[in-house]
Amino acid sequence: MTVLEFRTIPDAHLDRALDLHYLAFLEKDADGELRKTHREILEHCDLIGGYEGDQLVGLLAAHRMQLSVPGGELACAGVTFVSVAPTHRRRGVLSGMIAELWRRCAAAGQPLAALWVSEAGIYGRFGFDPATRSYSLVIDADHPLDLRIAPDERPLRLVDPDEAPEVIGALHRGAREERAGRVSRDDFWWRTHVLRGDDEDDDDLSAPRVVTIGDPGAPPAGYVFYRTQSDDEGRGTLHVRELEAQSPAVAAALWRYVASVDLVDRVKAWGRPLDDPLLRFAGDRDQVRVSQEFPALWLRLVDVAGALTGRTWSAPVDVVLEVTDAGVEANAGRYRLTVEPGSEQAEGAGLTARVVRTEEAPDLTLDVRELAACYLGGHDPAELVRAGLVTEHTPGAADRLGAASRTALLPHTTDEF
Repeated sequence: MTVLEFRTIPDAHLDRALDLHYLAFLEKDADGELRKTHREILEHCDLIGGYEGDQLVGLLAAHRMQLSVPGGELACAGVTFVSVAPTHRRRGVLSGMIAELWRRCAAAGQPLAALWVSEAGIYGRFGFDPATRSYSLVIDADHPLDLRIAPDERPLRLVDPDEAPEVIGALHRGAREERAGRVSRDDFWWRTHVLRGDDEDDDDLSAPRVVTIGDPGAPPAGYVFYRTQSDDEGRGTLHVRELEAQSPAVAAALWRYVASVDLVDRVKAWGRPLDDPLLRFAGDRDQVRVSQEFPALWLRLVDVAGALTGRTWSAPVDVVLEVTDAGVEANAGRYRLTVEPGSEQAEGAGLTARVVRTEEAPDLTLDVRELAACYLGGHDPAELVRAGLVTEHTPGAADRLGAASRTALLPHTTDEF
């Protein structure tokens, strides 16, 4: 029997890797611009192949990303294009590629890994868990959007998508600083993942439209980009892909705009944060409906100590965590997490943590999967205690950890990869 081997996929095998991906996901072979884009994306990733002899039977790609965490950002492996040949399922191909990924993350100093799942039942056993959640919204645009607050009346501007990264890039970077779970974007990422001319999932959608709001000559105070789709009778649906605003009034103006575009009967917004202010300032909740809530970014702590010290905390805490981790043996063990005000702590900057290994009795016992769920501040550890997923040995320890990890805004992920 030929032994499986896990190694870097060379450039000469990129087309073989794409063919494997299309086969595994039951997709027709892409050609032209789409295949060119997929190949370019793989060229920018770290590539792990599962080989049986010379045959490529597994593919795992990892973006070299920076992910926003409370108080800053950390290096993160953004896992994508995961594919296993249908002839080699349940033979350890995926497990071997992920084990190789953990080794590379450790060597590259990446304490985090993240992905969007195609099948939710697969990745929990590898230590991933949803760390951000999102809504999808539907707005009835048959009549003007009913708002409880006054929209910002500064002018709107239509921006060429090729110029958009320069125009709105700073605003996006500011939004990343305020929310955990956001991916950094360079020109390549804007072009291939955000503002591509076509929509890979729906050929009927238009090219992206980008609209900003703000005083002429000044940096924009907000932006929205969207695509449109019309039916056989010329009536349309507008799909909001991203909306950022520096104030509720700016957000109200942008939502009013998308709901008032001529010939649009309905606005769909995929992947909005759970604390989206639209849900509060909408005057008619029958007009603005939540159509779906779903787990978004799945997170994995590859280096527990590095991740805990790499974010800031909102309240003092002193707690011993006993972490189990079947995938990264070096993570397993007890950690004393101490967060306390420093003498030179900047106002509003958040508190930093000290993490040391210990043999002290644990206050909480949890798997690395549950630690990932709570890491960005989107889940309350006490809720996981009540669900039986975290064991609380010291009464109140989960509440104290939850208070320390809480963030002003819920974590949210806009970039699917």
